[in-house]
Amino acid sequence: MSRPPSGSPSPRTTARTAADEPPATPAGTRTIPGPRAGAVRRLLPLWTRLEALHRSLHYPALSSSLAAFALAGSGVLILHLVQRQTGTTGLLVGLGLALLPLPFVLGSLAWLNQTARVPLRHTLFCLAWGACAATTVALLANGWASDFLVAHQGSSRGETLGAEVATPLIEELCKGAAILLLLLPVRRRPSCRQDHSCALLADAPGQGGPAPAVPGPRRPQAALPRIRPHLRPLPYFRPPILLAPGSRTHPRARSSPRTLAAGLVLGAITACGFAFTENALYLGRAFTDDQQSRLDSIGFGEPPTLRDFDSTVHTFVLRALLSPFAHPLFTALTGLGVAITLTTGRRWLSRLAAPVGMVAAVGLHGVWNAAAGLGTDGFLLIYGLVMVPAFATLVCLAVWARARRSRQPARPPLEA
Repeated sequence: MSRPPSGSPSPRTTARTAADEPPATPAGTRTIPGPRAGAVRRLLPLWTRLEALHRSLHYPALSSSLAAFALAGSGVLILHLVQRQTGTTGLLVGLGLALLPLPFVLGSLAWLNQTARVPLRHTLFCLAWGACAATTVALLANGWASDFLVAHQGSSRGETLGAEVATPLIEELCKGAAILLLLLPVRRRPSCRQDHSCALLADAPGQGGPAPAVPGPRRPQAALPRIRPHLRPLPYFRPPILLAPGSRTHPRARSSPRTLAAGLVLGAITACGFAFTENALYLGRAFTDDQQSRLDSIGFGEPPTLRDFDSTVHTFVLRALLSPFAHPLFTALTGLGVAITLTTGRRWLSRLAAPVGMVAAVGLHGVWNAAAGLGTDGFLLIYGLVMVPAFATLVCLAVWARARRSRQPARPPLEA
């Protein structure tokens, strides 16, 4: 290549104008050097880092690992808290006695899950959440709420409000949080550039991308809450499909039997884990008290008999034989309300179902706790007039969903 003439400027050089010149520094001032890259990263706003953490939690592997570590940590913590109140021997006895009603309750829920078809990983998560995380939060929060109410309302009134109002509200919120955690969005699409084939496939109609606009009348949509598109699409919480324009009372606008059964299963399994840990606490505490009373009265001279453990036997009969489905019954109402809210096509019902289910769970739980202070006659009256009809209604709903689902034709698979 030939060089340009000596009088012409080089093509690699550009002309500098007055606007490109750096501004003049006033006299008596000095230039402050710019921050380094490390300092810039340290000075980033907190919300930027939180946003990056939120984006990383969308990935299933990371979110599952964090959930497993959190549940394991809460499990160790709840074992330590229970052992402080019951002792090592009481903890082992309580865990052994609390295991006895568990297969019967889980077997009943497994039968209902044949209709709901909730994945095993979701049921295991709910069971672990109820047994570890929910009981840990509830045990600590119940103690703080009881101390606060006793300090401000007096001993008698504070204990009554704590047992009948604060404890049911705290426990039902802790158990119901498991269903909400399952609905958190999780990113499953691959992250790639627009010129790659995976991006073209993701943007294609029918593969999760935008569908082409179809001329004609607008197709009616289900009257779901505004938050529904931002939640994780679960196969057992599929929204209904409205076929006829303006048909808000179309049969497909109702929640399907599978969604109702899924709400019952998720709520009841969470409460089953919660009841297991709570039974271990109460049974271990009763055994420790009976053992201490026996040692104080007769010492080690006589062999122990069943009469020496009256409190343990009474607690076992009350919690394991008469009411093994008490906690599952309460939280199943919450799960049923959430299922109706996510899947119904009626706008008013979608707004009221979840709050009504939570209020019903808290109210029924409060009535059950209040029955313990009414004596034997009052307890049997509440048990026969409230608990048994409520449980029978829930059983009839489960049987109806099971029978209706067996006669219902299969729906097409959910598109990615």
